[in-house]
Amino acid sequence: MFKTPCSRLSGLVGVSVKQQLIQCNHSTQRLIQLHRRDPSNWLTYQHLNFLKRQYVTKKNSELHQRAIPKQAPVLTIVDERDDSIERQVQRIPTIDPVVTDTVSQPEDVTSKTQLEEPTLKATSGDVGLHKESESSTVMTSEETPHVQVESEEAREARLDKQWKMLKVDVADLPDIYAKLAKIKLTALVVTTAAAGFAMAPVPFDPALFFVSSLGTGLASCTANSINQYFEVPFDSNMNRTKNRPLVRGQISPLHAVCFALACGVPGVTLLTLAVNPLTGFLGALNIFLYTCCYTPLKRLSITNTWVGAVVGAIPPVMGWTAATGCLEPGALLLGGFLYSWQFPHFNALSWNLREDYSRGGYRMMSVTHPGMCKRVALRHSVGLIGLSTLAPVMDVTTWTFPVISLPINLYISYLAFRFYYKGDRNSARKLFFCSLWHLPMLLLLALTCKKQRKDPESTASSPVTLQS
Repeated sequence: MFKTPCSRLSGLVGVSVKQQLIQCNHSTQRLIQLHRRDPSNWLTYQHLNFLKRQYVTKKNSELHQRAIPKQAPVLTIVDERDDSIERQVQRIPTIDPVVTDTVSQPEDVTSKTQLEEPTLKATSGDVGLHKESESSTVMTSEETPHVQVESEEAREARLDKQWKMLKVDVADLPDIYAKLAKIKLTALVVTTAAAGFAMAPVPFDPALFFVSSLGTGLASCTANSINQYFEVPFDSNMNRTKNRPLVRGQISPLHAVCFALACGVPGVTLLTLAVNPLTGFLGALNIFLYTCCYTPLKRLSITNTWVGAVVGAIPPVMGWTAATGCLEPGALLLGGFLYSWQFPHFNALSWNLREDYSRGGYRMMSVTHPGMCKRVALRHSVGLIGLSTLAPVMDVTTWTFPVISLPINLYISYLAFRFYYKGDRNSARKLFFCSLWHLPMLLLLALTCKKQRKDPESTASSPVTLQS
């Protein structure tokens, strides 16, 4: 009853064992043939299926495993029966630089015929002998081919490319400092801070306005200088930034850092001592965010755009706090204007500079997320309409401001929609140039519609009159 299944099982096991033995026999024959071909290694498993990429050699009862060695180049052996190839090979070593003694002798023809057969055999037998004959003929010549004499012009050109001490002309320093501080961007920062100071519901103080504007401008110069100091190797790859002073070597890095410190320390000190500590703290915070957060994030993540928008939103808040000494909802509203405005402005700018940002290694929305770049620009352009409506609600402006600012807000929203729909260079360029005049116009309209707050003296005297 149990004999038949057991016999079948034993038969299957026997067949499988027999197949394994046959495979082992084939592999053993291959190893024996391999050993006969290369008897230097006692055993080589190069042709096994599971060791196709590596092989194991056994020497002195030890296993040594290493990668497959690179195959040596196979030397092509010239067939002696092919006369055409021999003649072509024979022509190479016949150039002898020393020919002065052999021209005058009549025995030249016989000597050439006697030397012709050994040279043919040498070239057909081994190519290495041909190389040795060439090296021997070169050594017999009077010239030294491996010694290169450098001319004076080449030496000066080589030394000019190396690092050397920079000689800075004093007359060029103002222009260099202006480029290092990004004077146009600094002027925009000071303008927005001045708008925040003017929008504050307090009497205008010219001296305080000048000190706060000066401190804000110095802090901006510091942030921009340190930013360029960190981005020298990346700015050199971009057409837009390759002419900056540090990239061109017009100023040394130590000089740039000293200029940044000479602007930053007095700037933050002025804002802290001459204005108020809150404004000084915001100035120092803005320098930190721009240099230590925004600058490294440009090469790491697209969140750098949002961090940069926060940096751009702080200056009007600084102007408001410089005038009032406290952080109020009106200051946050002005910061919101700058925050939302920067997205259509910068996204449209970066859209036409995608190649440059890609070469510099910067992770911008226009490079890595083009669809998000267009959506965010449209979203924040429409958001400017909502922020303009909030201004009279927060007692910052009158209700006239949302009405008169609606046309320019609708126009920039329309251009942002075209940029979102088309996504070409022309629509991005139009949106960028519109943002350049939109922000000053929006701040000017807000200033003209500023809501006047009653003086505290009049509010304090009114209860007294009622009691009398």
